[in-house]
Amino acid sequence: MKKTTRVNHPPAVDLPPDNHPVVAPIYQTVKFQFDSVEETERYLRGERRGFYYLRSSNPTTRQLELLLAELQGRDDCLVTASGVGAISQALLSLTSQGDHVLCFIESYNPTRYLIRRVLGRFGVAHTLLSIEDLAGVERTLAARPTRLVVFESPTNPVTKIADIGALTRLARAAGALSVLDNTFAGFHQHGSFDVDVYLHSLTKYASGTGDVMGGAVIARSELIGAMRNDFGALGGTLDPHAAFLILRGLKTYFVRYRAQCASALAIAQRLAAHPAVARVHYPGLPTHPQHALAAEQMQDFGTIVSFDLHGGAPAARRFADTLQLFARSASLGSTESLVVTAQMMGARELDADLQRLSAITAGTIRLSIGLEDLEDLLTDLERALARPESQQR
Repeated sequence: MKKTTRVNHPPAVDLPPDNHPVVAPIYQTVKFQFDSVEETERYLRGERRGFYYLRSSNPTTRQLELLLAELQGRDDCLVTASGVGAISQALLSLTSQGDHVLCFIESYNPTRYLIRRVLGRFGVAHTLLSIEDLAGVERTLAARPTRLVVFESPTNPVTKIADIGALTRLARAAGALSVLDNTFAGFHQHGSFDVDVYLHSLTKYASGTGDVMGGAVIARSELIGAMRNDFGALGGTLDPHAAFLILRGLKTYFVRYRAQCASALAIAQRLAAHPAVARVHYPGLPTHPQHALAAEQMQDFGTIVSFDLHGGAPAARRFADTLQLFARSASLGSTESLVVTAQMMGARELDADLQRLSAITAGTIRLSIGLEDLEDLLTDLERALARPESQQR
């Protein structure tokens, strides 16, 4: 074999049958082959297991899918290149022209955009309600056939808590599929509920380090099977190296999540006692209007603390600019703490009435609590709150 050929066909290294890697290798390859055309055709007909092309599957991405499905308490999973990719591909795969989707004001901005603008262009209708309006949900589902009920809990950014049991019961009775964006709650929560499809941004808690993007759709095997071809055709495939980084991040998922939750509760308690703060939104506080529901549904109350400052938008900007340990950046769930203002989050397509129902004010701040020392974070927050401008009423 000439050297110009050898560099494209390097020597194979096969492990002995009793010799196993402790950490699974990265299968950084797009293509796989079988030993014959006949076996390739058997695979393509679904008559044998294996891998052929990355857009369909890959051992590294498949390991991640199986792990995530088990964590969420479901049969199967499809991973995507981003969290929004998981949302968009699931919505496109699960709906058809003429369908109706029930969604909520207190949803992630891209989710609202995809349902109202993108699906709307293809003849999918929607109804937009508040997550607290269970009577409206019941009326809507009774009034017209509905394909999907799409919601999240806790909501972004003010951590309203959806009554998951009630929503899933109403959806099931109406013949609709329930789709829960479970990103804020994490993979270990809400699995006991009768949710049909779970959505996650792997960019957040799964990775934990803010340096890789990914998304996941988790459901029972027949639903995943029905979506698989669509996902392959839509092409939002997760790269194997990104899958490996997310698998690595998941090794510390529970340690990180629980430590961040403990700090979040302490920070929420301190903020609630501060005169510059008008209101704190954290489901772990007894003052949260849905604290009892959160305690019933959740094992941990989450790492997101939102609050409203006296003084509105000017006070919020000054506060965020004064912080030294909180990066002024989007996303959440990573090891470093983050801060965003209402103006940075945006919900500009909502009219005044919908904005009021969303509970986002001009002075709303969202904190994502990281793994820094709690006392350092509290000192940083106290310093920013101590600025006279932050305390204007």
